This record gives sequence, structure tokens and C-alpha cells, in this order.
Amino acid sequence: MPHQHTVAQLVAAELQAQPVARIYGLCGGHIQPIWDATARAGVKIVDVRHEGSAVLMAQAEAQLTGELTVAMVTAGPGLTNTITAIANADASQAPVLIVTGRPPLPQAGRGAMQEVPQMEIVRPLCRFASSVLHQDHALETLRSAMRAARGADGPPGPACVEFPTEIFDEQATTSRVSSAFRDDGRALRASPDSRALEAACELIASSRRPLVIAGRGVRGARRPLLSFLELSGALYLDSAESRGAVRDDHPCAVPAVRGQAMREADLVITLARRLNFQLGYGSPAVFADHTQFLRIGATRTETADNRMGDVELTCDLRTALEALVERSARPRSPDLDWLRSVRAKSSARREQHLGAMRSRQAGADGRMHPDRLLSALNDRIDDDTIIIADGGDILSFARVGLRSTTFLDCGPLGCLGVGVPFATAAALAYPERPVIAVIGDGAFGFTAMELDTAVRHAARAVFVVANNEGWNIERMDQADRYGGNLVGVELPGCRYDLLAQSLGVSGRRIDDPNDLPAAIDWAFSNAPALLDVLVTRDAESPDFKSGIPRVPLRQALATWDLAEAARERQTLSVSGHHPPKRQLL
Repeated sequence: MPHQHTVAQLVAAELQAQPVARIYGLCGGHIQPIWDATARAGVKIVDVRHEGSAVLMAQAEAQLTGELTVAMVTAGPGLTNTITAIANADASQAPVLIVTGRPPLPQAGRGAMQEVPQMEIVRPLCRFASSVLHQDHALETLRSAMRAARGADGPPGPACVEFPTEIFDEQATTSRVSSAFRDDGRALRASPDSRALEAACELIASSRRPLVIAGRGVRGARRPLLSFLELSGALYLDSAESRGAVRDDHPCAVPAVRGQAMREADLVITLARRLNFQLGYGSPAVFADHTQFLRIGATRTETADNRMGDVELTCDLRTALEALVERSARPRSPDLDWLRSVRAKSSARREQHLGAMRSRQAGADGRMHPDRLLSALNDRIDDDTIIIADGGDILSFARVGLRSTTFLDCGPLGCLGVGVPFATAAALAYPERPVIAVIGDGAFGFTAMELDTAVRHAARAVFVVANNEGWNIERMDQADRYGGNLVGVELPGCRYDLLAQSLGVSGRRIDDPNDLPAAIDWAFSNAPALLDVLVTRDAESPDFKSGIPRVPLRQALATWDLAEAARERQTLSVSGHHPPKRQLL
């Protein structure tokens, strides 16, 4: 007689076969059968203090490794606690599978404990969301979810499957454990359409000022990307989602003159990159009127959102770049003076900024400038270091000032609170690499309890809290635009070093920038460790200066918003129409 397996055991074997290195989650009655089965199957369980953190940790590992990851949470509030994290994984296109339970089917619709319409809640944020209502559909549904999460039918992202608890416990009608199954679900590396490829090569050949802007997909196409940059001589801009694929000191990289490069380029080549708010939606108010776009990506959102390309290549990014290199796609008559001057300006400005960070003056409150903290970290960062940045003000400073080849931040959703979960997951996925999380004190409060998770699972990360005792970017906005009426922006007197110590994490408070080098070395020697670093609230961050907290009407940045408004007025004037005057009520 063949050995009998429960459905939970079959599902656990399926996850183990992928292979899933670890599962992030929080136990609960509705998932206890699968929780037990996966642990017995030898899959590492990383138990967290809040279900949202489980999905954030899975997201971080997915982004760092490029592999499918799994979070497991119980029904009802267990799943609803993950909604913000699922939304963040969605915005960041991270392949995360969420497995959850639901009340037994005989109680469905009767007001059962923890009964909510779970799949209806998560479906708008997921690539796939489905219920398993019969054991015969368990593996089929799970496989469909994994394929969708990996990007088989569109961009990668979160997928969710729910199981009634009693189905987990059923004896499977088949004795087959599909341990040999592994379908990575990724789109085929189809060659680009030959006519579109020919048009792309001609577009590049006729350009004089080409600019490449990269999205997350370049992480898996680094070699052909570097070959294309060397061949074409195009300038290069990354974003947080592609940071590290090309080093900031690469000859083509111009991170310190982003606005100028975008404004003056005559050809913009987007690589698996949406034209979202970070790129001004591709508007002629941000790019030049005559700018042409070559958009390359595997999905419609990567090739046609907000501004369609003059030429679009819809295919695997690596294949497209290899094809362009093979065809020697490069400008016939590049504007060498412009290319050299923009590169030189970016390099000089970057080095000047990094040097000036070391000597930033303290604020009127006597506390160190955030750049002094970041400069001390730069002295400790090497090419193996994984950097996590989380917060408002400090994230803005870190994006500009931190050296890094592997970098994760809040992402396009602007989801604060990722710092501790992301760094914990990074340290577990790459235990041999240094991991530093730079976190604002406000953002730290969202997930501070996950320090306990880092201790219990020996995640040797260093957490650096930039403590200005407030929600500083909003505090500055209230002081500037609302007559100094400060409401809900103060966080005084918190001792994050002592909190860390209470949870078993080595903790120190630092108020003198001269103490930072030794303190950072100490933190790495005693990781997991936390440094509570007092920084001034007087320093205006780049995001504050750009007007982001004002939430401009048309664009995310104030300067872009003004340019967009001016463009609208010009268009209306040429057409003979005029915007209606606002009337006071």
C-alpha cells in the first residue's frame, strides 16, 4: 500500500521542490497543518512578530536573489495585516507567494471566526489570487500562483492562495509527491520583432545624445547592458530598483546630473522601466519636446505606460540588448562634446558632494548633519555590502550620498517601515555579506519589534537609526507652509539603543560624529547591533527642497510641476482656449 500524504504534506513538498530556501510567517490555527508540514519537510521557518513583516522580508529576499519567495500567514487579520506589504511587493514587482488559510467550508458565510472575503481584498494587488476548494486542485492552483508571481503572463509580483483548514488535513487521493517539478514560469527569451529591432537600431544610429534609464530587469542582464553602454556611449541613469547593475563611477553613469541628462537627451532608452512619477511620466515638460523614446521590456507597462515609445521592443531584456550589440547599434554622429561635458559635470559634482559630506556643519541644535553619518558609513562600505535605506529625510540623503552596489529602499510606493525586515532578510539570505540598514526614527517605529526576529534567527545586520526626534520632512513642511503649527510631528526622548538592548540586540547611542568610525566597527563585531545616532533636524533634505511634501498637482517635484503648468498654459494659448478662473465660494 503506497504511503499516504496529507494535502499539507504535498503542498510542503511542492514548495521544497522549487526550492524555497525559507518561509517567512506567523503561526495560527488556520495554517497550522501546512506550518507543521513545511517545517517537517526541512524548509526553514522564519517566524516574525507581525504578518506584514513576513511579506516585507519575502520581498527583500526576492529582490536580492531574483527568486520566488514565500510568506505564510493565518486567516482574517493574519492576511489583512499584510495588505500594505503586498501593495509594496506589487509596486516593486517582487515575486512573492502568500499562502494563507480560511475557515472550514461548512462554516463559510455563517460569520465564522476570522472570516473575511480574503481573495476579494488582495486580488487588486496580486498577479493571481485564488481559493483551493477541493484537494484535487491544490497543486494546480499553487503552480498557477507561482507562475504568475514569477511573471509568466505579465510583470512579476505577489500572488496569493488560500486553503480551508480542513483541506490541509485531508488524506491526498494520490500518493505522488511532485518533488521533481520546477517551472520557473519566466517568459520565453523570444527574439524581438525583426522590423522593430531594425527601427530601434536606426533610432539609435540617428541619435546624438542617447540616454539609458534602467529598471529592475537589468539586474539579470548586467553583462549585455555594460556591452551596450560601451558600444553606444550612451549616458546612463539608474533608479533604486536597478541600483548596482552599473556602478556610479562607470564612465557612462551620470547620477549627479539626472535632471540635465533627462532634459537634454534626444533619445531616451528605457530598459524594463515604467515612466512613473520618478521620471515625470515621460512628459515633455521634463524631457525635451523633440526627445524620442525607445522602450524595451517584457510587458505593456514597461513599453507603453504614460508615453508610448517611438519604437517598442517587447521581449526579454537580455535578448534585446544582445541583439542591439550584435547589430552594432550606436549613434552615427554622437554629440561628443555634450556627452563628455555631462559626464565630467556629474563626476565632479559627485566627488565634490562626497567630499563635502565629511565636513557638514552641525545644526543649531548642536547635532550632527545626516551627511556626517552617511560619510562615516561610506568609509566602511565595500562592494559586498548590502545597503537598506528606509525613512523620509534620511532616505533622501542616503539616495544621494551613500555608496552602494547593492541597495534596497522603500520603493515606488514610499512604504516606510521596510528597514528592519529588509535588513533581516538580507542577512539571512547572504550571511557572509555585511548588511547595513539606515533607518529614520519615525520609520523605525513601524517594525522595531522585528529586532527580536533578527536575534532569534541570528541575522547579523547592523541597524543605524538616524534620530532627529520627529517626522522631520513633514515637520519642516508644517513650519514652512502652515505658520509653524506643528501637529503630530514630534517624537522626543525615545531611546532606541535601550529598546534594542531589551530585545537582545547590542545597542549604543552616538551623538559625536568623531565616535562613529569606532562605533560602526563595534556594531559589525557585535551584530545584530543598533546605533541610535542623534542627527540635526535643521538639515533640509533633497526631497524637501524638491517640494515632494507639498504633493504638487501635476508632478511629484515642484520644478517639474511648474514646468508642466507652464506647458499647459502654452498649449491652451496656442489653441485659443484659456483655463477657467477659479471662483471663491
